[in-house]
Parts: sequence; C-alpha cells; structure tokens
Amino acid sequence: MADGKVVMAPPPSGEGDHPQGGGGGLPQSPSSGFAPTTASRSPSPGGGGILFFDADAARAQFPILSRQVNGKPLVYLDSAASAQKPRAVIDALTAAMEGSYANVHRGLHTLANETTEAFEAARETVARYLNAPSADQIVWTRGGTEAINLVAAGIGQSIQPGDEILVSQMEHHSNIVPWHMLRERRGAVLKWIPVKDDGSLDMQACADLLGPKTKVVAVTHMSNVLGTLNPVAEISRLAHAAGARVLIDGCQGAVHASPDVQALGCDWYVLTGHKLFGPTGIGALYGTAEALESLPPYQGGGEMIESVSQDRVTYAKPPQRFEAGTPPILEAIGLGAALDWYSTFDPAAVQAHEAALLERVRERLSGLNWLTEIGTAPGKGAIFTFTVDGAHAHDIAQVLDRYGVAVRAGLHCAEPLAARFGLTSSTRASFALYNTIEDADAFADALIKAREFFV
Repeated sequence: MADGKVVMAPPPSGEGDHPQGGGGGLPQSPSSGFAPTTASRSPSPGGGGILFFDADAARAQFPILSRQVNGKPLVYLDSAASAQKPRAVIDALTAAMEGSYANVHRGLHTLANETTEAFEAARETVARYLNAPSADQIVWTRGGTEAINLVAAGIGQSIQPGDEILVSQMEHHSNIVPWHMLRERRGAVLKWIPVKDDGSLDMQACADLLGPKTKVVAVTHMSNVLGTLNPVAEISRLAHAAGARVLIDGCQGAVHASPDVQALGCDWYVLTGHKLFGPTGIGALYGTAEALESLPPYQGGGEMIESVSQDRVTYAKPPQRFEAGTPPILEAIGLGAALDWYSTFDPAAVQAHEAALLERVRERLSGLNWLTEIGTAPGKGAIFTFTVDGAHAHDIAQVLDRYGVAVRAGLHCAEPLAARFGLTSSTRASFALYNTIEDADAFADALIKAREFFV
C-alpha cells in the first residue's frame, strides 16, 4: 500500500464473508452505500491477491471525524475503547425515535408492531453477522460485560468448590472479575494461561492446564491491549475434549476478526455494540441452543416468563428467558443498523487496510531506542501499545491531544497483563476502518514531538 488508501469493493459471496443484513424496515442513510473508487490497492494479508477499500469514503460517513481538536484535524485512535458512529447509525436511531417508537412485543397497535419488527430484525442481523444457526441463539444484553456476567452467574449455580475456570493473562477485567466472584462465592479455582513475551498465548500451557476439574475456559478472541488474535477454534477443541465449556470474549474480535461462531465451535460468544460502530448500552450473547438452555434466568421480571401465579412461575425459553423487563430497544435497532452498514464492506479488505496502517506506524517509529512496543505476535490486530522512556503514559496522551491525536493511556482494564509485562501504564493507539495513512503519519509525527517535550 503506497499511499495508505485502498478501494472499497462489494463483498464477494464466498464462504466466510459477512452477509448484508436487513434493517427491519427502517430507512437507510444514503451515505451507507458505496462510494466511487478513488484510491489505491492493498495486498491481501494472506497473499491471496489484491483487495480494495476506500478509507476516505468510509471516513466521510462519520460526521465527528470532520471536526478539529485543539486547532488540528481530529485523529481518532481510540476505537478499541469505543468506535465512532457512521451516519447510517445516527439516521437509523433518529428514524426509530421520530417515526416508529413504542415498546416491543406486548402491543397490538401499529407503532408497537413496527418497533417489534425492527427490534427482532436487528437480532436476525446479529445472528447473520456471527453465522449463528438461529436468531433464537442471540440474547440482547447491555454490553459485553453483562453478557459475560450472565453466563458466569448461570454457571455459578452449579459450580462446586475446587472446580476450575481457565482464563488467560491477557483478559479484560470484564472476563476476569465475574470469574473471581465465583472464586470468592463458590470456591472455584482460577487458572491462568500464560502470555509469551511476544504477546501470544502459550498454547502448550493451555493444553497442560486443562483437566477433569476444568468447567469453563474463558478467553478473548483479540486482546484489547496487545492486539493478539488468539486461536480460539483450537482452544474450543481442546476445552471440549476435556469436557469444559468455552466462552469467547469477542468485544474486539467481532470488529476485526470476521467471527463465525459455528467455525469457532465455542459455547458462548460475546460482543458489544459501541465497538462495532453502534450505540452504547447494547451488546449480545450468542450461545449454542444447548448452552443457553442449560443456564437459569439471570434476572426476573416481565417478558422472561411463560406464566406467573401466586404459588409458581415458569420461565420462557431462550433468548427471552434472559431478557427481563423493557429491553434496550433503540440501542438494538442502532446495533442492527451498524452491522448492516459494516457488512457492506469486504472484511478481508478492511483487515488488510488496518494491518497496513499498523505497519506504517511501525515503519515510521522503527529504530527509536526510547520506544517499546508491547505485543508483537504474528498476525495481530491493528493495536499499537507502547511505552516511552522517561515519560508516563498519561503525559504522552495529553501531549498527543494537543496535536489532535486521541489515544488511550493507563492499564486498559487489564491489570494481570500489565503485571505480566512489568508495566504501571502504557499508551495505546487503536485503528479502525475510518483511519487513513494520514492518521498514521500524524500519530507518528506527534509522538516524536511529544518525546522531545520530555527530553
């Protein structure tokens, strides 16, 4: 990729591509379609030919990216924390609120029917995006954190003292703390898959840690700090051979790794909307039919029951069993619109574009003896986490902000990983499809200037 831009093309119909989902009858933004191809080409990461993607056309669909920060063009490199929202999502939310809002499932009037149709169409969209066999295997949650807690709470009712839960050292706190709660409350034993120096998982150690007492293996699809893409299909195979169930935290992987839950073979897969260019306050839990049926209700209230009397209650089947009360209706519709929009891109082309941006940053910053990249596993996602000698991560982030560059600094909700690498903090630049080669260069230029500030 010579100039950092690649041309967007419609996704091919072959196996593994995200299908384009329905929008539940809500109007689609004109900006969600294809733009003229005006840019250059990017080689496929696997060497399978040339892929096309137009980063400028994608970027133009995000209103916020046209603003300035501190008198500089905004360079938003914090998408691993929360991605920006395209016009298609903004318009879908506006249309739902302005033209067809009501509560879902329980009404018989027109607005209730229209909103219910859009709400359930969004569930279908998530199922298609993940290649789930049925929309009944998609549970709406408030985000990835609640989805993991839902599973942990359900499993916890059958956990016995000494039962083992296997997690990795690179997990986000959302995939650590719920299991610690089972350690505290049920006597579960947490075992940790080590992370190698390059940021990859020690798969031999993973295999060795599995045993007859292992009940759950909970690992991330893609590290939010290292960018490491884990071999989750292989982890699922090993765990199932040991009789354990598998939960995959896909909050990053769902964005950057084209998840296919049937191919991955996991029992549960978690995603969150705000990293997928959708609203906050919405996420989804995929589970196999058997895995969901095995879980008891997470919360009680309306919608999750079959019947209630003074002396008994019967519960609905999944997914309704886990969706007590009025759900996040608008947020679900917004997530459906985000996935409809995102699915118009060829995922391999997007991934090639993001990989090229990461390589551009590495090229620009190579040879700097004051900079250390954290996480260099082969094939990693477009996350560049680093430390700067003689400067705290928070100070680096604040100076970068003066140049309009938005990055994340701190422990990134991954304290065991920080401890593994002996870090008290680090700075993270995370890339998305709307970033350009100009963004990568602006980041590199600003970082070099920031370093000079502390010398």
